Amino acid sequence: MTLTQRLLLGSLLLVSVLVGAVVVVIDQRVRSRIARESAGQLAREARLVAAQWGRAGTGSADSLANMAGAALGHRVTLVDSAGRVIGDSEFDEPALSRLENHARRPEVVEASRSGLGSSRRVSPSAGDEELYVAVRGPRGGVARVSVGTRALEQIFDEAQRDVFLAGLLALILAMATAWLFSRAVSRPIVELSGVARALAAGDLSRRPALSAPGEVGDLAAAVHRLAEQLAARLTALESERSLLTTLVDSLNEGAVVVDARRQVTRMNERARQLLDVRDRAVPFAIDFLPREPALRDVLHGALGGRAPEPVEVTLNSRTLALTARPLPSGGAVLAVLDLTATRRLEAVRRDFVANVSHELRTPLTVVGGFAETLVDDDPPAEQRRHFAQMIRASTRRMQRIVDDLLDLSRIESGGWVPNPVAADVSAAAADVFTSLHGAARAKNVRLESAVADRARTVRADPTALRQILSNLVENAVRHTAGGSVTVYTRPDGGGAWVGVRDTGSGIPPEHLPRIFERFYRVDPARSREAGGTGLGLSIVRHLVEAHGGRVRAESQPGRGTTVEVFLPDRDAAVTPP
Repeated sequence: MTLTQRLLLGSLLLVSVLVGAVVVVIDQRVRSRIARESAGQLAREARLVAAQWGRAGTGSADSLANMAGAALGHRVTLVDSAGRVIGDSEFDEPALSRLENHARRPEVVEASRSGLGSSRRVSPSAGDEELYVAVRGPRGGVARVSVGTRALEQIFDEAQRDVFLAGLLALILAMATAWLFSRAVSRPIVELSGVARALAAGDLSRRPALSAPGEVGDLAAAVHRLAEQLAARLTALESERSLLTTLVDSLNEGAVVVDARRQVTRMNERARQLLDVRDRAVPFAIDFLPREPALRDVLHGALGGRAPEPVEVTLNSRTLALTARPLPSGGAVLAVLDLTATRRLEAVRRDFVANVSHELRTPLTVVGGFAETLVDDDPPAEQRRHFAQMIRASTRRMQRIVDDLLDLSRIESGGWVPNPVAADVSAAAADVFTSLHGAARAKNVRLESAVADRARTVRADPTALRQILSNLVENAVRHTAGGSVTVYTRPDGGGAWVGVRDTGSGIPPEHLPRIFERFYRVDPARSREAGGTGLGLSIVRHLVEAHGGRVRAESQPGRGTTVEVFLPDRDAAVTPP
Protein backbone atom coordinates (compact mmCIF):
# COMPACT_ATOMS: atom_id res chain seq x y z
CA MET A 1 0.00 0.00 0.00
CA THR A 2 1.43 3.36 -1.02
CA LEU A 3 1.96 6.31 1.29
CA THR A 4 -0.81 8.24 -0.47
CA GLN A 5 -3.29 5.41 0.12
CA ARG A 6 -2.27 5.09 3.77
CA LEU A 7 -2.62 8.82 4.37
CA LEU A 8 -5.95 8.88 2.52
CA LEU A 9 -7.38 5.90 4.42
CA GLY A 10 -6.15 7.27 7.73
CA SER A 11 -7.64 10.70 7.02
CA LEU A 12 -10.92 9.15 5.86
CA LEU A 13 -11.13 7.00 8.96
CA LEU A 14 -10.48 9.95 11.22
CA VAL A 15 -12.90 12.22 9.36
CA SER A 16 -15.55 9.49 9.26
CA VAL A 17 -15.30 8.98 13.01
CA LEU A 18 -15.46 12.71 13.63
CA VAL A 19 -18.39 13.23 11.24
CA GLY A 20 -20.21 10.28 12.79
CA ALA A 21 -19.63 11.65 16.27
CA VAL A 22 -20.79 15.10 15.20
CA VAL A 23 -23.89 13.67 13.55
CA VAL A 24 -24.76 11.67 16.67
CA VAL A 25 -24.20 14.66 18.95
CA ILE A 26 -26.13 17.02 16.70
CA ASP A 27 -28.95 14.49 16.34
CA GLN A 28 -29.25 14.19 20.10
CA ARG A 29 -29.02 17.92 20.55
CA VAL A 30 -31.63 18.59 17.88
CA ARG A 31 -33.95 15.93 19.29
CA SER A 32 -33.58 17.39 22.77
CA ARG A 33 -33.97 20.93 21.46
CA ILE A 34 -37.10 20.07 19.50
CA ALA A 35 -38.54 18.32 22.56
CA ARG A 36 -37.83 21.38 24.72
CA GLU A 37 -39.17 23.77 22.13
CA SER A 38 -42.31 21.70 21.71
CA ALA A 39 -42.80 21.46 25.45
CA GLY A 40 -42.26 25.21 25.81
CA GLN A 41 -44.70 25.96 23.03
CA LEU A 42 -47.31 23.69 24.59
CA ALA A 43 -46.75 25.38 27.95
CA ARG A 44 -47.35 28.82 26.42
CA GLU A 45 -50.45 27.56 24.71
CA ALA A 46 -51.65 26.00 27.97
CA ARG A 47 -51.16 29.29 29.82
CA LEU A 48 -53.06 31.12 27.13
CA VAL A 49 -55.92 28.64 27.39
CA ALA A 50 -55.84 28.91 31.21
CA ALA A 51 -56.05 32.70 30.97
CA GLN A 52 -58.97 32.50 28.58
CA TRP A 53 -60.61 29.94 30.83
CA GLY A 54 -60.34 32.26 33.83
CA ARG A 55 -62.11 35.05 32.02
CA ALA A 56 -64.77 32.88 30.41
CA GLY A 57 -65.85 30.95 33.56
CA THR A 58 -66.67 27.26 33.91
CA GLY A 59 -69.89 27.23 31.95
CA SER A 60 -68.25 27.59 28.61
CA ALA A 61 -65.25 25.30 29.30
CA ASP A 62 -66.01 22.78 26.55
CA SER A 63 -66.66 25.52 24.00
CA LEU A 64 -63.40 27.18 24.99
CA ALA A 65 -61.53 23.88 24.62
CA ASN A 66 -63.02 23.29 21.17
CA MET A 67 -62.29 26.82 20.03
CA ALA A 68 -58.72 26.79 21.41
CA GLY A 69 -58.02 23.34 19.93
CA ALA A 70 -59.21 24.50 16.52
CA ALA A 71 -57.09 27.66 16.76
CA LEU A 72 -53.91 25.95 18.05
CA GLY A 73 -54.15 22.73 16.12
CA HIS A 74 -53.46 20.80 19.28
CA ARG A 75 -55.63 18.87 21.67
CA VAL A 76 -56.86 21.07 24.53
CA THR A 77 -58.26 19.55 27.71
CA LEU A 78 -59.73 21.41 30.72
CA VAL A 79 -59.81 19.56 34.04
CA ASP A 80 -61.58 20.92 37.16
CA SER A 81 -60.14 20.73 40.63
CA ALA A 82 -61.78 17.35 41.23
CA GLY A 83 -60.10 15.78 38.21
CA ARG A 84 -63.15 15.68 35.97
CA VAL A 85 -62.70 16.64 32.33
CA ILE A 86 -65.04 19.54 31.67
CA GLY A 87 -63.76 20.38 28.23
CA ASP A 88 -61.82 18.56 25.46
CA SER A 89 -61.26 19.62 21.86
CA GLU A 90 -61.40 16.01 20.60
CA PHE A 91 -64.56 14.87 22.47
CA ASP A 92 -68.12 16.14 22.40
CA GLU A 93 -69.72 17.33 25.56
CA PRO A 94 -71.91 14.14 26.01
CA ALA A 95 -68.71 12.00 25.75
CA LEU A 96 -66.91 13.93 28.45
CA SER A 97 -68.78 12.09 31.20
CA ARG A 98 -67.36 8.79 29.97
CA LEU A 99 -63.72 9.95 30.26
CA GLU A 100 -61.67 8.78 33.18
CA ASN A 101 -60.94 11.06 36.07
CA HIS A 102 -57.66 12.92 35.36
CA ALA A 103 -56.79 13.77 38.92
CA ARG A 104 -53.98 11.16 38.93
CA ARG A 105 -52.55 12.04 35.56
CA PRO A 106 -48.80 12.84 36.09
CA GLU A 107 -48.94 16.20 34.34
CA VAL A 108 -52.14 17.16 36.22
CA VAL A 109 -50.66 16.19 39.58
CA GLU A 110 -47.44 18.13 38.86
CA ALA A 111 -49.36 21.19 37.56
CA SER A 112 -51.67 21.22 40.61
CA ARG A 113 -48.64 21.12 42.87
CA SER A 114 -46.13 23.41 41.08
CA GLY A 115 -48.18 25.23 38.50
CA LEU A 116 -46.63 23.44 35.45
CA GLY A 117 -46.37 19.77 34.60
CA SER A 118 -45.53 17.61 31.59
CA SER A 119 -45.36 13.99 30.64
CA ARG A 120 -45.00 11.73 27.64
CA ARG A 121 -47.16 8.68 27.61
CA VAL A 122 -49.87 6.75 25.82
CA SER A 123 -53.23 8.40 26.07
CA PRO A 124 -55.91 5.98 27.42
CA SER A 125 -58.65 8.00 25.72
CA ALA A 126 -56.97 8.74 22.37
CA GLY A 127 -54.95 5.52 22.23
CA ASP A 128 -51.68 7.04 20.93
CA GLU A 129 -48.54 8.41 22.54
CA GLU A 130 -48.73 12.09 23.25
CA LEU A 131 -46.76 14.85 24.90
CA TYR A 132 -48.79 16.55 27.61
CA VAL A 133 -48.13 19.97 29.14
CA ALA A 134 -50.48 21.22 31.85
CA VAL A 135 -50.72 24.49 33.81
CA ARG A 136 -52.73 25.34 36.81
CA GLY A 137 -55.89 27.29 35.94
CA PRO A 138 -58.44 29.31 37.92
CA ARG A 139 -60.22 27.83 40.90
CA GLY A 140 -57.82 24.87 41.15
CA GLY A 141 -58.53 23.59 37.63
CA VAL A 142 -55.84 22.52 35.10
CA ALA A 143 -55.58 23.54 31.45
CA ARG A 144 -53.74 20.93 29.40
CA VAL A 145 -52.44 21.03 25.81
CA SER A 146 -51.08 17.92 24.11
CA VAL A 147 -49.71 16.89 20.79
CA GLY A 148 -49.14 13.44 19.34
CA THR A 149 -45.53 12.24 19.31
CA ARG A 150 -45.95 11.12 15.69
CA ALA A 151 -45.84 14.79 14.65
CA LEU A 152 -42.76 15.30 16.79
CA GLU A 153 -41.13 12.25 15.22
CA GLN A 154 -41.76 13.71 11.79
CA ILE A 155 -40.00 16.88 12.87
CA PHE A 156 -37.22 14.74 14.35
CA ASP A 157 -36.88 12.74 11.13
CA GLU A 158 -36.67 15.85 8.98
CA ALA A 159 -34.05 17.37 11.26
CA GLN A 160 -32.12 14.08 11.35
CA ARG A 161 -32.25 13.84 7.55
CA ASP A 162 -30.88 17.36 7.28
CA VAL A 163 -28.08 16.51 9.74
CA PHE A 164 -27.20 13.33 7.83
CA LEU A 165 -27.14 15.21 4.54
CA ALA A 166 -24.88 17.85 6.07
CA GLY A 167 -22.63 15.10 7.49
CA LEU A 168 -22.46 13.31 4.12
CA LEU A 169 -21.59 16.54 2.37
CA ALA A 170 -18.96 17.23 5.00
CA LEU A 171 -17.60 13.69 4.53
CA ILE A 172 -17.36 14.14 0.76
CA LEU A 173 -15.60 17.47 1.17
CA ALA A 174 -13.32 15.89 3.76
CA MET A 175 -12.52 13.02 1.39
CA ALA A 176 -11.56 15.45 -1.37
CA THR A 177 -9.52 17.51 1.07
CA ALA A 178 -7.84 14.40 2.48
CA TRP A 179 -6.98 13.18 -1.03
CA LEU A 180 -5.44 16.52 -1.96
CA PHE A 181 -3.63 16.67 1.38
CA SER A 182 -2.28 13.12 1.07
CA ARG A 183 -1.13 13.82 -2.48
CA ALA A 184 0.57 17.04 -1.44
CA VAL A 185 2.28 15.38 1.54
CA SER A 186 3.18 12.06 -0.06
CA ARG A 187 4.44 13.28 -3.44
CA PRO A 188 7.71 14.83 -2.20
CA ILE A 189 8.18 11.99 0.28
CA VAL A 190 7.67 9.37 -2.45
CA GLU A 191 10.11 11.27 -4.64
CA LEU A 192 12.65 11.39 -1.82
CA SER A 193 12.13 7.66 -1.25
CA GLY A 194 12.79 6.95 -4.94
CA VAL A 195 15.90 9.12 -4.91
CA ALA A 196 17.16 7.41 -1.74
CA ARG A 197 16.61 3.95 -3.28
CA ALA A 198 18.42 5.05 -6.45
CA LEU A 199 21.34 6.39 -4.40
CA ALA A 200 21.48 3.15 -2.42
CA ALA A 201 21.50 1.20 -5.71
CA GLY A 202 24.45 3.26 -6.96
CA ASP A 203 22.66 5.70 -9.30
CA LEU A 204 24.22 8.94 -8.10
CA SER A 205 22.75 10.96 -10.98
CA ARG A 206 19.31 11.18 -9.31
CA ARG A 207 18.49 14.42 -7.52
CA PRO A 208 15.30 15.38 -5.60
CA ALA A 209 13.18 18.43 -6.51
CA LEU A 210 13.92 21.37 -4.21
CA SER A 211 10.47 23.05 -4.44
CA ALA A 212 8.84 21.26 -1.50
CA PRO A 213 7.94 23.56 1.40
CA GLY A 214 8.88 23.30 5.06
CA GLU A 215 10.67 20.34 6.59
CA VAL A 216 10.18 18.22 3.47
CA GLY A 217 12.02 20.87 1.46
CA ASP A 218 14.80 20.89 4.04
CA LEU A 219 14.99 17.11 3.79
CA ALA A 220 15.12 17.31 -0.03
CA ALA A 221 17.95 19.84 0.16
CA ALA A 222 19.81 17.59 2.61
CA VAL A 223 19.38 14.57 0.30
CA HIS A 224 20.58 16.70 -2.63
CA ARG A 225 23.73 17.68 -0.72
CA LEU A 226 24.20 14.07 0.37
CA ALA A 227 23.98 12.88 -3.26
CA GLU A 228 26.52 15.50 -4.34
CA GLN A 229 28.92 14.50 -1.58
CA LEU A 230 28.45 10.79 -2.31
CA ALA A 231 29.11 11.38 -6.00
CA ALA A 232 32.23 13.40 -5.24
CA ARG A 233 33.55 10.86 -2.75
CA LEU A 234 32.72 7.93 -5.00
CA THR A 235 34.52 9.63 -7.89
CA ALA A 236 37.52 10.20 -5.65
CA LEU A 237 37.42 6.59 -4.45
CA GLU A 238 37.11 5.29 -8.01
CA SER A 239 40.04 7.48 -9.05
CA GLU A 240 42.14 6.26 -6.14
CA ARG A 241 41.11 2.67 -6.79
CA SER A 242 41.96 2.98 -10.48
CA LEU A 243 45.29 4.56 -9.61
CA LEU A 244 46.02 1.84 -7.05
CA THR A 245 44.97 -0.90 -9.48
CA THR A 246 47.15 0.55 -12.23
CA LEU A 247 50.04 0.94 -9.81
CA VAL A 248 49.75 -2.62 -8.51
CA ASP A 249 49.32 -4.08 -12.00
CA SER A 250 52.35 -2.16 -13.26
CA LEU A 251 54.62 -3.52 -10.54
CA ASN A 252 57.33 -5.94 -11.56
CA GLU A 253 56.60 -7.67 -8.27
CA GLY A 254 53.68 -10.03 -7.88
CA ALA A 255 51.08 -9.18 -5.23
CA VAL A 256 48.50 -11.60 -3.80
CA VAL A 257 45.84 -10.59 -1.23
CA VAL A 258 44.22 -13.34 0.87
CA ASP A 259 41.28 -12.65 3.21
CA ALA A 260 40.54 -14.24 6.58
CA ARG A 261 38.51 -17.00 4.89
CA ARG A 262 41.66 -18.09 3.00
CA GLN A 263 40.28 -16.83 -0.30
CA VAL A 264 42.49 -15.03 -2.83
CA THR A 265 40.63 -11.74 -3.38
CA ARG A 266 43.21 -9.80 -5.38
CA MET A 267 46.09 -10.78 -7.65
CA ASN A 268 47.93 -8.65 -10.17
CA GLU A 269 48.98 -9.90 -13.60
CA ARG A 270 52.61 -10.34 -12.60
CA ALA A 271 51.63 -12.67 -9.75
CA ARG A 272 49.48 -14.71 -12.15
CA GLN A 273 52.47 -15.13 -14.45
CA LEU A 274 54.92 -16.04 -11.72
CA LEU A 275 52.56 -18.46 -9.94
CA ASP A 276 51.06 -19.82 -13.17
CA VAL A 277 47.37 -19.16 -12.31
CA ARG A 278 46.47 -17.04 -15.35
CA ASP A 279 43.02 -18.49 -16.04
CA ARG A 280 41.52 -18.61 -12.54
CA ALA A 281 39.15 -15.78 -11.62
CA VAL A 282 39.20 -14.28 -8.15
CA PRO A 283 38.08 -15.02 -5.55
CA PHE A 284 39.37 -18.58 -5.23
CA ALA A 285 40.76 -20.73 -2.44
CA ILE A 286 44.48 -20.70 -1.69
CA ASP A 287 44.47 -24.45 -2.38
CA PHE A 288 44.62 -23.54 -6.09
CA LEU A 289 47.98 -21.82 -5.62
CA PRO A 290 51.10 -23.87 -6.46
CA ARG A 291 51.69 -26.67 -3.95
CA GLU A 292 55.14 -25.47 -3.00
CA PRO A 293 55.85 -26.21 0.70
CA ALA A 294 57.79 -22.98 1.24
CA LEU A 295 54.97 -20.95 -0.33
CA ARG A 296 52.35 -22.61 1.85
CA ASP A 297 54.49 -22.14 4.98
CA VAL A 298 54.98 -18.39 4.59
CA LEU A 299 51.34 -17.88 3.62
CA HIS A 300 49.96 -19.91 6.53
CA GLY A 301 52.35 -18.14 8.89
CA ALA A 302 51.06 -14.72 7.79
CA LEU A 303 47.44 -15.91 8.04
CA GLY A 304 48.24 -17.00 11.58
CA GLY A 305 49.27 -13.44 12.49
CA ARG A 306 53.04 -13.87 12.20
CA ALA A 307 55.50 -12.15 9.86
CA PRO A 308 57.67 -15.01 8.55
CA GLU A 309 61.12 -14.42 7.12
CA PRO A 310 61.35 -14.08 3.32
CA VAL A 311 62.19 -17.31 1.55
CA GLU A 312 63.60 -18.10 -1.87
CA VAL A 313 62.14 -20.95 -3.92
CA THR A 314 62.45 -22.35 -7.42
CA LEU A 315 59.06 -22.58 -9.13
CA ASN A 316 58.39 -23.29 -12.80
CA SER A 317 62.11 -22.83 -13.62
CA ARG A 318 62.08 -19.42 -11.92
CA THR A 319 63.81 -18.28 -8.78
CA LEU A 320 61.25 -16.44 -6.63
CA ALA A 321 61.55 -14.50 -3.37
CA LEU A 322 58.40 -14.84 -1.23
CA THR A 323 57.48 -12.30 1.47
CA ALA A 324 54.18 -12.52 3.40
CA ARG A 325 52.75 -10.08 5.94
CA PRO A 326 49.52 -10.35 8.00
CA LEU A 327 46.63 -7.90 7.60
CA PRO A 328 44.73 -6.32 10.52
CA SER A 329 41.51 -7.87 9.18
CA GLY A 330 42.92 -11.37 9.52
CA GLY A 331 44.10 -11.89 5.94
CA ALA A 332 47.57 -11.66 4.46
CA VAL A 333 49.51 -10.09 1.60
CA LEU A 334 52.02 -12.18 -0.33
CA ALA A 335 54.72 -10.44 -2.40
CA VAL A 336 56.42 -12.48 -5.12
CA LEU A 337 59.67 -11.13 -6.58
CA ASP A 338 61.26 -12.76 -9.63
CA LEU A 339 64.99 -13.19 -8.96
CA THR A 340 65.64 -15.30 -12.03
CA ALA A 341 67.31 -12.51 -14.00
CA THR A 342 69.27 -11.38 -10.95
CA ARG A 343 70.53 -14.86 -10.21
CA ARG A 344 71.34 -15.34 -13.90
CA LEU A 345 73.29 -12.08 -13.93
CA GLU A 346 75.13 -13.13 -10.80
CA ALA A 347 76.00 -16.42 -12.47
CA VAL A 348 77.09 -14.58 -15.61
CA ARG A 349 79.21 -12.23 -13.52
CA ARG A 350 80.84 -15.14 -11.75
CA ASP A 351 81.41 -16.89 -15.06
CA PHE A 352 82.73 -13.67 -16.53
CA VAL A 353 85.25 -13.17 -13.74
CA ALA A 354 86.27 -16.81 -13.93
CA ASN A 355 86.55 -16.71 -17.75
CA VAL A 356 88.53 -13.45 -17.80
CA SER A 357 90.84 -14.80 -15.14
CA HIS A 358 91.26 -18.04 -17.06
CA GLU A 359 91.71 -16.33 -20.43
CA LEU A 360 94.36 -13.98 -19.09
CA ARG A 361 96.11 -16.53 -16.89
CA THR A 362 97.15 -18.73 -19.84
CA PRO A 363 98.95 -16.04 -21.88
CA LEU A 364 100.35 -14.49 -18.71
CA THR A 365 101.76 -17.87 -17.72
CA VAL A 366 103.31 -18.24 -21.17
CA VAL A 367 104.79 -14.75 -21.06
CA GLY A 368 106.08 -15.19 -17.53
CA GLY A 369 107.59 -18.60 -18.20
CA PHE A 370 109.43 -17.65 -21.36
CA ALA A 371 110.57 -14.35 -19.86
CA GLU A 372 112.09 -16.16 -16.86
CA THR A 373 113.79 -18.59 -19.23
CA LEU A 374 115.29 -15.73 -21.23
CA VAL A 375 116.46 -13.99 -18.07
CA ASP A 376 117.85 -16.98 -16.18
CA ASP A 377 119.26 -19.03 -19.09
CA ASP A 378 121.11 -18.24 -22.28
CA PRO A 379 119.26 -20.31 -24.93
CA PRO A 380 120.41 -20.44 -28.53
CA ALA A 381 119.35 -17.67 -30.91
CA GLU A 382 116.77 -19.81 -32.66
CA GLN A 383 115.18 -20.78 -29.34
CA ARG A 384 115.25 -17.18 -28.17
CA ARG A 385 113.47 -16.18 -31.38
CA HIS A 386 110.79 -18.83 -30.71
CA PHE A 387 110.37 -17.66 -27.13
CA ALA A 388 110.00 -14.08 -28.31
CA GLN A 389 107.37 -15.07 -30.86
CA MET A 390 105.38 -16.92 -28.19
CA ILE A 391 105.59 -13.92 -25.87
CA ARG A 392 104.42 -11.63 -28.70
CA ALA A 393 101.49 -13.93 -29.59
CA SER A 394 100.39 -14.18 -25.97
CA THR A 395 100.65 -10.41 -25.58
CA ARG A 396 98.58 -9.85 -28.69
CA ARG A 397 96.03 -12.33 -27.41
CA MET A 398 95.75 -10.45 -24.12
CA GLN A 399 95.52 -7.18 -26.05
CA ARG A 400 92.64 -8.54 -28.14
CA ILE A 401 90.80 -9.72 -25.03
CA VAL A 402 91.22 -6.33 -23.38
CA ASP A 403 90.13 -4.49 -26.55
CA ASP A 404 87.02 -6.67 -26.91
CA LEU A 405 86.14 -6.16 -23.25
CA LEU A 406 86.50 -2.40 -23.63
CA ASP A 407 84.29 -2.47 -26.73
CA LEU A 408 81.63 -4.44 -24.86
CA SER A 409 81.81 -2.12 -21.87
CA ARG A 410 81.50 0.97 -24.08
CA ILE A 411 78.50 -0.42 -25.97
CA GLU A 412 76.66 -1.66 -22.86
CA SER A 413 77.19 1.56 -20.93
CA GLY A 414 75.88 3.73 -23.77
CA GLY A 415 79.25 5.34 -24.33
CA TRP A 416 78.99 4.39 -27.98
CA VAL A 417 75.96 5.39 -30.06
CA PRO A 418 75.61 4.23 -33.69
CA ASN A 419 75.30 6.72 -36.50
CA PRO A 420 73.19 4.87 -39.07
CA VAL A 421 73.61 5.76 -42.73
CA ALA A 422 73.10 3.91 -46.00
CA ALA A 423 76.05 1.49 -45.83
CA ASP A 424 77.20 -0.72 -48.76
CA VAL A 425 77.28 -4.34 -47.64
CA SER A 426 79.38 -5.46 -50.65
CA ALA A 427 82.10 -2.91 -49.92
CA ALA A 428 82.15 -3.82 -46.22
CA ALA A 429 82.37 -7.55 -47.09
CA ALA A 430 85.23 -6.88 -49.53
CA ASP A 431 87.18 -5.05 -46.81
CA VAL A 432 86.67 -7.95 -44.43
CA PHE A 433 87.66 -10.53 -47.07
CA THR A 434 90.87 -8.61 -47.74
CA SER A 435 91.87 -8.63 -44.07
CA LEU A 436 91.07 -12.35 -43.66
CA HIS A 437 92.36 -13.56 -47.03
CA GLY A 438 95.55 -15.05 -45.59
CA ALA A 439 93.76 -16.99 -42.83
CA ALA A 440 91.18 -18.31 -45.30
CA ARG A 441 93.79 -19.41 -47.83
CA ALA A 442 95.71 -21.19 -45.08
CA LYS A 443 92.64 -23.31 -44.35
CA ASN A 444 91.61 -23.65 -48.00
CA VAL A 445 88.37 -21.69 -47.39
CA ARG A 446 86.64 -19.80 -50.17
CA LEU A 447 85.26 -16.35 -49.29
CA GLU A 448 82.15 -15.58 -51.31
CA SER A 449 79.63 -12.72 -51.52
CA ALA A 450 75.95 -13.19 -52.37
CA VAL A 451 74.55 -9.71 -51.75
CA ALA A 452 71.04 -9.30 -53.17
CA ASP A 453 70.44 -6.33 -55.44
CA ARG A 454 67.40 -5.22 -53.40
CA ALA A 455 69.42 -5.36 -50.18
CA ARG A 456 72.78 -4.01 -51.32
CA THR A 457 72.68 -1.21 -48.80
CA VAL A 458 71.46 -1.29 -45.21
CA ARG A 459 70.93 1.47 -42.71
CA ALA A 460 73.77 0.97 -40.25
CA ASP A 461 76.87 2.55 -38.79
CA PRO A 462 79.63 1.70 -41.34
CA THR A 463 82.25 0.95 -38.68
CA ALA A 464 79.84 -1.21 -36.74
CA LEU A 465 78.80 -3.05 -39.93
CA ARG A 466 82.44 -3.87 -40.78
CA GLN A 467 83.03 -5.07 -37.19
CA ILE A 468 79.90 -7.25 -37.33
CA LEU A 469 80.96 -8.85 -40.62
CA SER A 470 84.57 -9.17 -39.47
CA ASN A 471 83.62 -11.03 -36.29
CA LEU A 472 81.17 -13.32 -38.09
CA VAL A 473 83.48 -14.11 -41.03
CA GLU A 474 86.50 -14.59 -38.77
CA ASN A 475 84.50 -16.94 -36.55
CA ALA A 476 83.25 -18.87 -39.60
CA VAL A 477 86.78 -19.24 -41.07
CA ARG A 478 88.07 -20.39 -37.70
CA HIS A 479 85.63 -23.32 -37.66
CA THR A 480 85.74 -24.24 -41.36
CA ALA A 481 88.35 -26.28 -43.25
CA GLY A 482 88.27 -26.88 -46.98
CA GLY A 483 84.86 -25.27 -47.44
CA SER A 484 83.29 -21.88 -48.05
CA VAL A 485 82.18 -18.82 -46.12
CA THR A 486 79.47 -16.70 -47.75
CA VAL A 487 78.24 -13.21 -46.90
CA TYR A 488 74.68 -12.68 -48.10
CA THR A 489 71.74 -10.32 -47.73
CA ARG A 490 68.01 -10.62 -48.22
CA PRO A 491 65.33 -7.95 -47.95
CA ASP A 492 62.58 -8.11 -45.37
CA GLY A 493 59.69 -5.81 -44.46
CA GLY A 494 61.10 -2.77 -42.65
CA GLY A 495 64.76 -3.71 -43.10
CA ALA A 496 67.19 -6.34 -44.38
CA TRP A 497 68.93 -9.46 -43.15
CA VAL A 498 72.74 -9.66 -43.36
CA GLY A 499 74.17 -13.12 -42.76
CA VAL A 500 77.31 -15.24 -42.87
CA ARG A 501 76.96 -18.88 -43.87
CA ASP A 502 79.75 -21.47 -43.63
CA THR A 503 80.18 -25.16 -44.37
CA GLY A 504 82.17 -25.90 -41.23
CA SER A 505 81.79 -28.28 -38.33
CA GLY A 506 78.50 -26.81 -37.09
CA ILE A 507 77.19 -26.35 -33.55
CA PRO A 508 75.22 -28.91 -31.51
CA PRO A 509 71.63 -27.80 -30.78
CA GLU A 510 72.13 -27.64 -27.00
CA HIS A 511 74.79 -24.94 -27.42
CA LEU A 512 72.91 -22.64 -29.81
CA PRO A 513 70.99 -20.63 -27.11
CA ARG A 514 74.26 -19.61 -25.41
CA ILE A 515 76.69 -18.87 -28.26
CA PHE A 516 76.06 -15.11 -27.94
CA GLU A 517 77.16 -15.07 -24.27
CA ARG A 518 80.57 -13.68 -23.36
CA PHE A 519 83.42 -16.25 -23.32
CA TYR A 520 81.06 -19.07 -24.23
CA ARG A 521 82.73 -21.65 -26.44
CA VAL A 522 81.35 -24.85 -27.92
CA ASP A 523 84.87 -26.36 -27.91
CA PRO A 524 86.99 -24.24 -25.55
CA ALA A 525 90.31 -25.97 -26.25
CA ARG A 526 89.96 -25.77 -30.03
CA SER A 527 88.78 -22.17 -29.95
CA ARG A 528 91.69 -21.11 -27.80
CA GLU A 529 94.16 -22.83 -30.12
CA ALA A 530 92.57 -21.01 -33.06
CA GLY A 531 93.03 -17.66 -31.33
CA GLY A 532 89.42 -16.84 -30.47
CA THR A 533 88.57 -14.77 -27.41
CA GLY A 534 84.95 -15.95 -26.98
CA LEU A 535 83.68 -12.31 -27.19
CA GLY A 536 83.09 -11.89 -30.92
CA LEU A 537 79.47 -13.09 -31.09
CA SER A 538 78.63 -11.19 -27.90
CA ILE A 539 79.96 -7.98 -29.49
CA VAL A 540 77.91 -8.70 -32.62
CA ARG A 541 74.71 -9.07 -30.58
CA HIS A 542 75.27 -5.81 -28.71
CA LEU A 543 76.09 -3.86 -31.89
CA VAL A 544 72.96 -5.14 -33.64
CA GLU A 545 70.71 -4.42 -30.65
CA ALA A 546 72.15 -0.88 -30.52
CA HIS A 547 70.74 -0.44 -34.04
CA GLY A 548 67.33 -1.73 -32.88
CA GLY A 549 67.82 -5.06 -34.68
CA ARG A 550 68.10 -8.68 -33.66
CA VAL A 551 70.37 -11.66 -34.25
CA ARG A 552 69.80 -15.37 -34.67
CA ALA A 553 71.76 -18.53 -35.51
CA GLU A 554 71.00 -21.85 -37.22
CA SER A 555 73.33 -24.83 -37.36
CA GLN A 556 73.57 -28.55 -37.99
CA PRO A 557 76.60 -30.48 -36.79
CA GLY A 558 78.81 -31.39 -39.74
CA ARG A 559 76.84 -29.23 -42.21
CA GLY A 560 77.77 -25.70 -41.21
CA THR A 561 76.38 -22.71 -39.38
CA THR A 562 74.41 -19.63 -40.41
CA VAL A 563 74.40 -16.46 -38.32
CA GLU A 564 72.31 -13.53 -39.56
CA VAL A 565 71.37 -10.12 -38.20
CA PHE A 566 68.35 -7.96 -38.98
CA LEU A 567 68.98 -4.22 -39.43
CA PRO A 568 65.81 -2.06 -39.62
CA ASP A 569 65.39 0.76 -42.12
CA ARG A 570 64.38 3.32 -39.48
CA ASP A 571 66.60 4.76 -36.78
CA ALA A 572 66.15 2.90 -33.51
CA ALA A 573 65.96 4.49 -30.11
CA VAL A 574 69.26 3.37 -28.72
CA THR A 575 69.32 2.21 -25.12
CA PRO A 576 72.04 0.32 -23.30
CA PRO A 577 71.47 -3.46 -23.53
